[in-house]
Amino acid sequence: MVVGVYSERKVSAFIQDRLGPMEVGKWGLLQLFADLLKLLQKEDIVPRAADRRLFLLAPAVIFASVFAAYAVLPLTPDLQGSGAAVGVFYLMAVLSFEVVGILMAGWASNNKYSLFGAIRSVAQIVSYEIPLGLTILCAVMIGQTLNLQELSFQQGIYTSQTNYLFGIRALGIDVTEWGGIFAWNILRNPFLLIAYVIFFICTLAESNRAPFDLPEGESEIVSGFQTEYSGMRWALLFLSEYAMMLLVSFLGAILFLGSWNTPLPNLGPVRLADWTSGEPGTAWGNITGAFWLISKALLAVLGQMWVRWTLPRIRLDQMMYLCWKVLTPISLALFLISAIWRLLMI
Repeated sequence: MVVGVYSERKVSAFIQDRLGPMEVGKWGLLQLFADLLKLLQKEDIVPRAADRRLFLLAPAVIFASVFAAYAVLPLTPDLQGSGAAVGVFYLMAVLSFEVVGILMAGWASNNKYSLFGAIRSVAQIVSYEIPLGLTILCAVMIGQTLNLQELSFQQGIYTSQTNYLFGIRALGIDVTEWGGIFAWNILRNPFLLIAYVIFFICTLAESNRAPFDLPEGESEIVSGFQTEYSGMRWALLFLSEYAMMLLVSFLGAILFLGSWNTPLPNLGPVRLADWTSGEPGTAWGNITGAFWLISKALLAVLGQMWVRWTLPRIRLDQMMYLCWKVLTPISLALFLISAIWRLLMI
């Protein structure tokens, strides 16, 4: 999170041709710690007319729902918080509680701007969960499993520990020995490349990031459901947003971009995949696995930041039009195509 916040400031400064934080520490590296110290000293104010219990509970609900989803993410071939067979289902179910927390924050604040922001956020998240869920189901249908670690093994040169061998062929070509980018879902099934683009757009809306930052539209509703919050409770809401950005970036990398597997294939006399992706159960395998997965996730986060500081905020009607009349029909078509593709590959 520390790297994300600092990178956001520096990326926005680069795009806007300015320096960004420079005063606190070398190149402004200690700016975030200065901000954290400031937030710790700020008074935690609860509006007199607010519903105190719900107001105090809402940031904890949002924070817990986002961070609980990290439990099923496989960081390396051997390092995973929970190897639940229904990891994808658990992740989506836990994240749905974030909507409850946002609505609690907006309603309990007893502020019209907070309520407007909460209603916008709930409508946006619930709407975009449909195309998001359909794109996730496309990858799950191709892999025939809800286990994120299982999906990771299928996209590399190592077969699964359960000997589940489906998915190692692309267009009739055996890519098991090739590994690398050729074994990723976006190339094994070309339609999943389109699915990943839709997935990325939907994650921007799920994270309330521009151009879908209508719940926090400063020029219209002050700061949305966060308006009445201060101190560390506001910091929890802020931290949850960045945690959500990183979470969906990890999920996209695992489902579509080869997870912890190396992007370098074994082609020609130099077998790069063997050199840059150690065997499961070894220290080198865990180090390289973590490096590749974190690198892919951070590149996706960088893309989210780039979009925020490049595109303007869209209108509410445009946001709903994009979801219901563009992304959802395309996602349904991709879902059908993935089902047919899976049947043909049996």
